[in-house]
Amino acid sequence: GVIIPEENLEEASIIKDIDIIAVKNLRDVVKFIEESIIRSKRIINLTKSFESTLDMWDVKGQIRAKRALEIAAAGGHNIIMIGAPGSGKSMLAKRLTGILPPMSESEIIETTKIYSIAGELSERVPIIINRPFRDPHHTSTTSSIIGGGRTPKPGEISLANNGVLFLDEFTEFDRVVIESLREPLEEKRISITRSLGKMEFPAKLIFIAACNPCFCGNGFDEELCTCTPYDIRRYTKKLSGPIIDRIDLYVEIYRLNDKEILDEDRGDTSQIIRDRVMKARELQNMRFDNNKLNRDMDNNEVEKYCSLNNECEQIIRTAIRNLNLSMRTYHKILKVARTIADLGDSSNIEKHHLLEAINFRKN
Repeated sequence: GVIIPEENLEEASIIKDIDIIAVKNLRDVVKFIEESIIRSKRIINLTKSFESTLDMWDVKGQIRAKRALEIAAAGGHNIIMIGAPGSGKSMLAKRLTGILPPMSESEIIETTKIYSIAGELSERVPIIINRPFRDPHHTSTTSSIIGGGRTPKPGEISLANNGVLFLDEFTEFDRVVIESLREPLEEKRISITRSLGKMEFPAKLIFIAACNPCFCGNGFDEELCTCTPYDIRRYTKKLSGPIIDRIDLYVEIYRLNDKEILDEDRGDTSQIIRDRVMKARELQNMRFDNNKLNRDMDNNEVEKYCSLNNECEQIIRTAIRNLNLSMRTYHKILKVARTIADLGDSSNIEKHHLLEAINFRKN
């Protein structure tokens, strides 16, 4: 059992099979020791979660971007959306948590522990039941994103654990901040070393970056763009090769035309998409038997579960040559293709699965 302050009762009550003694002061501790009075109470209903009011159906058009977000949700893949201001990047990103499955009890406990360490729990929010969505401003410091301090505390990348980290205006973040994302995006954890010791925090999240195609934001429209070729090269250089290499899905988003704006058909609701995502994740749970997602496959698992037929091998060979793919990118394409196959309830990666995965890479 544990003796804790009354303020932490709800937070501690999510742990099963443990006696919880909530006390107001040290006199209560003495009273417990003398009288052995156990007051244990499990008061949290972990199955009751908040339903997001942000629905994918609210976003008109952008069918390709919605498809990319569905794939990201199903396999846990990272995604970057590049488009003009007002094209819907932020609206789409904020709706990703609405198509993710509810958190499991172990995920709730893990996430709540991180928020407790960071001092982000309160009487109003004693535990974290819903998947986190963190969207820090582009002026945020490296320590606030990665974590740090004299006594190391988790940053935004760990507070987004089991949820979503959204960096809007990605190219406006300090270059040091952007490059510091390399390790946690690849390893799904972050190590922070300070004079008082070393701490390791989890970073199992879906990363979404969003930015404009150029300084003026109109890079996809030659008639409106005021940037010179030099300006565009200087702007895109902010996205280094190693960072792009760690992103699975690359999506260009264009402003809607008049037909798309006035069209009443907006595609599927978040609930319908979430049902497909949950079925795809069930397949992954049966495949790995340890709550892994397709993004987490190691090289041996990629070879085992992402085998290609002769036609697909020829396609990926051509892609490697024409797109100059690294080994990491090659594996990411196969993992995305595996997720697309899972969404289609296919045991094998077929030609159209692989082509769609390649189509989401930056050319």
